[in-house]
Formats: sequence, C-alpha cells, structure tokens
Amino acid sequence: MRIAIISDIHGNLEALKSTLEDIKKKNVDKIFCLGDIIAKGVHPTECIKLIRENCDIVIRGNTDEYFSKEHTNIEELDETEQKRIKWNKSLISNEDREYLLNLPFSYEFYLSGSLVRLFHATPTIIDKRVLNYDSFTEKYNMFLPSEKTMSNSIADVVIYGHLHHAFLDKIYNKTIINIGSVGNSIDVVRNEKRDSSYLETTKSNYLIIEGEYESREYNSDISFTFVKVPYNVDKELEDESLNIEKDAYYNELKEGRFRDDNRIKNDFKRLGIDTNKI
Repeated sequence: MRIAIISDIHGNLEALKSTLEDIKKKNVDKIFCLGDIIAKGVHPTECIKLIRENCDIVIRGNTDEYFSKEHTNIEELDETEQKRIKWNKSLISNEDREYLLNLPFSYEFYLSGSLVRLFHATPTIIDKRVLNYDSFTEKYNMFLPSEKTMSNSIADVVIYGHLHHAFLDKIYNKTIINIGSVGNSIDVVRNEKRDSSYLETTKSNYLIIEGEYESREYNSDISFTFVKVPYNVDKELEDESLNIEKDAYYNELKEGRFRDDNRIKNDFKRLGIDTNKI
C-alpha cells in the first residue's frame, strides 16, 4: 500500500492542485490529510472541496478549528485578531465550518508491523509546536496515547504537520516525522550568508509511506519518501489582492519566511538557542 500524507494547505489552491496531480502520477492507493486546510490564502472553500473529493482520511487542524468555531469572547481580543477571525470565517460556508469542526483529532493504523499514529500537532494539543530541535522527552511524549487518540497503545511511528518544515528522526526504536506543508512551506533557520535558494523551501511538501497496510507482522518492508513539488506561486498570488494579510502571505510563499519572528525567537529561547548565532 502506498499512502500519500499531506498537511497544512492553508487555502493555497495552486499548491494543492499541483500536489494532487503529482500524487496521481505516483500511483498512490490512499491520501490522508493532517489538517489546516484553511486560513492564510483566499481559496479555502475550493481547497476543502478538493480535500473532500480526494482524501480517504482527514484530520482536524488548529486553523480548521479556530476559524470555524464560535468565538464567544471575540470582543475581548485585539482588533487585528478580531479582523482575522471575521475575514477567514467570511471565506467559508456554514457547511464548510460544520465539516471542519467534525473532523477527527487523530487516526492510526498498522503498517508492516508498526503502529502509525497521525495527528496535526501533538496527541494531546492541536496547536502545540514540537520542533526537530526539541528534547528527547518532548519527542518521546509524541508517541504516547491520550484520551484523544484511537487506542491506548504507544505508537511506533508518529506523523504530524503544523510546523511547516519537514524532518525525520529516530529515538527509542521509534520514528517521528513531520511532513512539512503543501501550501505554506517555511524554514525557521535562516541566515543570508548561508542560505541556499529559497526554491529549496517554497515548493509544496508531502510524504509517501509504503508497506503492508493493517499488517501487524514485521515481515515486510516499510519506507518513507519526502516529496517536494513546484507550483505556480505567482498564479496563486494573483487572487490575493483582498487578503488582509497579503504582505505576510506573499513573503511566506515567495521566500519561505515565517511571518512571526517573535514565535521563532521564543521557540529557540525555550531551547536555549541564541538566534543571533545560527
């Protein structure tokens, strides 16, 4: 079984279409989506439609939840955040919101003997950031079950999104994978003197896993393949004139630079890393 796993589309229709076309060329059997279909780009409804038509499993992401739910305290938020919520909600229908809010939190299955668990960010919190630089404890906790997972078993492989940059690591005979982002790929470690071309980052990213689906026996191979797909960024940005965050979105799509420098600095500060030295 060949399974394509995609995540973090963020309303980027051109990236999603190019990714689905690439997946079809690779004779994939199933497509799973790890959420964040909406927010940032101006094509959330079109992206939701394509995801519903093409994906076998779809998991709820933090933006899917945040911009679909009712905000009873919206007047307590700052003006910028109120505008973000109202604008993103205006781009999707009531049917879209109902669909997104009813998506499952996680999904799991066996593949060639390994218990594979999928979620958007962590097995407990939908918007927590666990980085490739994080501690062994933080990474190990990603394999543990919660009241939101399908089983109480400790996973062998965890696959998630949310971070927008891909990585794979091995700890305690386990495999942790972030699949990156289809529509909003970034790299948080940047240095003008050391950077390669921004085109190394700004392509759509997804993962293909292959093995014996639903087999609990360790008698067949399993593989993980990262894929980067070019798409027409300029065409996607043609429709962004009404985007209330168009400057930030433009820089992310064109240069792969995350809009929130303070969040990056706080992440690295938590890890004891001086951003001025990387």
